[in-house]
Amino acid sequence: MRSRRSVLFILFLLAVTATTLWWFAPQLFRPTERLVLTPVAFRDLPGWSAANLARALAAFKASCLRLRILIPTTPMGSYAGHASDWQPACAAAEATASPQARHFFESQFHAFQISDDALFTGYYEPLLRGSRTRHGRYQTPIYALPPDLISVDLGKFRPELAGERIAGRVEGQKLVPYATRAEIAVKPPNTATLVYADDPVSVFFLHIQGSGRVLLDDGTTIRVAYAGQNGQLYTPIGRVMLQEGLLDKGELSMQSIRNWLRAHPTEGKKVMEKDASFIFFAEHPLGDPARGSAGTEGVPLTPRASIAVDTRLHALGSPFFLSAATPDGKVMQELMIAQDTGGAIRGPARADIFFGFGREAETLAGGMKATGAFYVLLPNSLTPKPAP
Repeated sequence: MRSRRSVLFILFLLAVTATTLWWFAPQLFRPTERLVLTPVAFRDLPGWSAANLARALAAFKASCLRLRILIPTTPMGSYAGHASDWQPACAAAEATASPQARHFFESQFHAFQISDDALFTGYYEPLLRGSRTRHGRYQTPIYALPPDLISVDLGKFRPELAGERIAGRVEGQKLVPYATRAEIAVKPPNTATLVYADDPVSVFFLHIQGSGRVLLDDGTTIRVAYAGQNGQLYTPIGRVMLQEGLLDKGELSMQSIRNWLRAHPTEGKKVMEKDASFIFFAEHPLGDPARGSAGTEGVPLTPRASIAVDTRLHALGSPFFLSAATPDGKVMQELMIAQDTGGAIRGPARADIFFGFGREAETLAGGMKATGAFYVLLPNSLTPKPAP
C-alpha cells in the first residue's frame, strides 16, 4: 500500500508540474537580455570616491546574517558562485567599522560593469489608515495569506527554471490559476482580514509597493509585509490608462494616477481590476522605524541602500553600484545591496531602488524612472561564470 501511495503521489506531482508549465509557459520562457560582465576598476566607477559607503556596509552586514548560515554549496544567482564564495567577505564585514567601509569593499571585491543604460525605478513604504474592525470609512480589506494558495518553486522541479515561481490552487488533482483581482472583489478569499483601510486606492498602491505601515484608529502603528501573490501577471495600470486615453503621457505619474482614481471611483475600480495581480500580507510589529519591512532576503530594507533585482540572474546579498539621475534633479551614485525582488523587475540591467518611508520617499519613488550605469561587486576569489 505504501508503494502504491508513493507512485500516486509522484504521478500527482508530475501532473501538477505539467499543468503548471503548460499554463505559465508564455511567461516562463520569455526571452531575456543577455548578461555580460566587464571588469572595471573602482576608480572608474562614476562618483565612487564620493559615495556614502557606510549605509551599504550596514545593509551588507544585514544580508550576511542570512548569507553566513546558508549551506556552502547554495548557488548565488546564475553567475556569482556559491555561498562559500561570499562567507569570507561576511566574516571580514563583521570586523569592519563604518569609517573603513571603502577599504572593506575595495579589498574584498572586484567590480564588473553590467550596463551603461540600465533601467532604475523606485519604491517606498506607504502609510495607510485602518481599523481592526469594519465600520464607517474603514471598508477596504487587507487580507492575510489564504490557506488554499499554493506557491511552487519551479527550480526544484527543473534546474533551468531556477528563480521562477508560480502560484495557484489545487482543484482535484490539478494546479489551476488563483482568482484574479476582479474575481477576489466579487468573492473574497477564505482567509483572515488583517485590517480594514479607509481608502481602496491606497490599498491598491500598497499592493504595488509590497509592504507598508498602517496607522490604526486606536493610535498604534503596525507593518503589513508581503506574504504571497495570487500568481497572476502584474499589469501596470499607467499603461492601461494611456491606452484608454484617461491620462496623457506627459502628465503620467504615481500622483496623477492616484488623483484620477480617487476622482473617478467607479471607473477607477474597473481600471484597477485590469491588474489581475493581487497581494496578500502578514502583520509585523513596527520595529525600527528607520528601516523598511523585510525584503525577499528576509532582512529589513535600508533606504537608499537596498534594491530589488531579478533573482533568476542576480544573487540576493550582492553589492551593486549605480549611477542615475533622480526626480529631484540630483545624481544618485551609490552602492546598494540586493535584498528584494519584484514581479516587474526582469533582466540583468534592471533595479528597483528602495527610498524608505515618508513624503520625500514617496515623491522620489513615484517619479523614479531613469537609465544609468550599473555595476556588480563580486568577491575576489570568485571568477564569474560565462554568460549563458
